[in-house]
Amino acid sequence: MTTKIQLTDTQRIVLEHAAEQPDGRLAWFPDNVKGGARKKVIEGLCNKALITGSDADCFISPGGYDALGRTQPAATTHPDPDVEAALVATEAQWVAEKHETTTQPRTRANSKQAAVIQMLQRPEGATIPQICEATGWQSHTVRGTFAGAFKKKLKLTITSEKPQGGERIYHIG
Repeated sequence: MTTKIQLTDTQRIVLEHAAEQPDGRLAWFPDNVKGGARKKVIEGLCNKALITGSDADCFISPGGYDALGRTQPAATTHPDPDVEAALVATEAQWVAEKHETTTQPRTRANSKQAAVIQMLQRPEGATIPQICEATGWQSHTVRGTFAGAFKKKLKLTITSEKPQGGERIYHIG
């Protein structure tokens, strides 16, 4: 069972033009697609694995030909088998790297919010100036994070104590 890939009109036009090129290069965009719009078209095609390459040199991929319902032209090989083997290995590495970056879930373990929670879980707790220094946030942002993200959204209990003559220390209780 194959699923049909949804393309915008611009994506389809750009892919069709690239499919007409002997090398499959994305070398043309409609006149009204410039700057950020061009970047979005390229990103959309890359995310769907319909093109390969970098921003400067993009080429239609086998998936791009499939999405258009076309057969991929026969690949040309280099006359030197060593060069051809190196080329195949490099392309396989690119595909593996692309697959690695797109299949790994995004983690929030290294976020500023996680760092603040770790600071609040320490036995000595944390003061607002310590959190500001660690995150680069201003003090009102720290207090807002306590009230909004931690208390309301994450349902954490934040306690504080103020030692005689010292700064207020916050803990997750």
